Amino acid sequence: MKLSFHGADRNVTGSCHLLEAAGKKVLVDCGLFQGGRESAEENAGDFGFSPGDIDFVLLTHAHLDHCGRLPLLNKRGFRGEIISTAATRDLARLVLLDSAHLQEEEARAHARRAERRGETGAPAPLYDLIDALNVFDRFGRAIAYETRVELADNLAVTFFDAGHILGSASLLVEAEGKRLLFSGDIGNCDRAILRDPVVPHGVDVAVMESTYGDRDHRALAPTLEEFYQALNESYQRGGNVVIPTFALERAQELLFYMREGMENNKLPSALAVFLDSPMAISATEIFRAHPECYDGETSALLARGRDPFALPRLHFCREAAESIALNTIRGGAVIMAGAGMCNGGRVRHHLRHNLGRAGASVIFVGFAAKGTLARQIIDGARKVSLFGEEIAVRAHIHTINGFSAHAGQAELVAWHKSAAPKRTFLVHGEEEAMETLAGLLPGPVDRPELGKSFLL
Repeated sequence: MKLSFHGADRNVTGSCHLLEAAGKKVLVDCGLFQGGRESAEENAGDFGFSPGDIDFVLLTHAHLDHCGRLPLLNKRGFRGEIISTAATRDLARLVLLDSAHLQEEEARAHARRAERRGETGAPAPLYDLIDALNVFDRFGRAIAYETRVELADNLAVTFFDAGHILGSASLLVEAEGKRLLFSGDIGNCDRAILRDPVVPHGVDVAVMESTYGDRDHRALAPTLEEFYQALNESYQRGGNVVIPTFALERAQELLFYMREGMENNKLPSALAVFLDSPMAISATEIFRAHPECYDGETSALLARGRDPFALPRLHFCREAAESIALNTIRGGAVIMAGAGMCNGGRVRHHLRHNLGRAGASVIFVGFAAKGTLARQIIDGARKVSLFGEEIAVRAHIHTINGFSAHAGQAELVAWHKSAAPKRTFLVHGEEEAMETLAGLLPGPVDRPELGKSFLL
């Protein structure tokens, strides 16, 4: 039996692990590398294995860094079966179509720039919409949580709720008498909507994420209080609130908490909320279609005929014209728009119209990578460039930590203790986070480099 690592090795994107056992080749995730020019080269490069040899892809969840290279895998010869939960399958379709659209747009932009410079040979997209549509034919069985599924003789998989995003799973693979647990991304406990992670006990090998292996998150209660306070202060000033929002999980979580805040008189019910993201709107509809993933509180709401994402004055803005019309609103609106790091999408237009207003607020509720517009604003930039204009930053800027969908250090250690693996491979984390977490875990702990393989 051999285990090899082809992504998210000593970094946090491009998750991809290959297990060769029982005469089959099983890929766990096939994610997109995200970042700068190096990531583009990694995405376009060789997988480190032959796509045509892969029998199964087991998909832990639908975030782009876990599923984003599936169309490319299929384009290069994969003809096996992709297996996931039903919710992951539905979200992955949404994510991959959006990714293909962005790939095509980026390729066209490169071509226009090359044409202006008199150059030829602009790069083709990594994959296009047809490639994304084609890979949907590879999605086969949709697996319910904690249902053991035989893949071949002496090879089976069970999906356990990872509590990260809708449909996310940790995968217990039983192969040749060994139990291997692939964590996927482990969720943060006691969050809205989803259940806490479920961990099978007593495994031989764990392949475990380590994103926040060096720190814990802020507690939820003070996080919510700060969020409600920022919304109330802006409402009282009469200004708009712009919230750069990730379309999956974060948008739905914020809708849930705003509804809860209004019901508990912590927010005014007159607050007008605009979800200005076609992808987030579609994702919210998928959330509504999969109550089997909900925790007890959210299930109880549904049983009483309540919609966990419904606000008294919630407006969905799918069309570009609806988004543009929001820029005529001078105050009193909460505008949630993508992208979360402000590196593209509709939020940049809303920032252009609101950053310069002293009564407005911008609330950041997610991670912002270095070099992104979000990070510039968070770090205190007095001016930023948007659409070729220098925009003064006069709005109130709030950075609210504590909404992470990833487990913090203490939860990672607890997860590992529950799984009790004899050997651990740490993936999906920066080296400092991995090193810190490795020092807290018992037993042999490996931190594999890209392309490295191990005989088990």
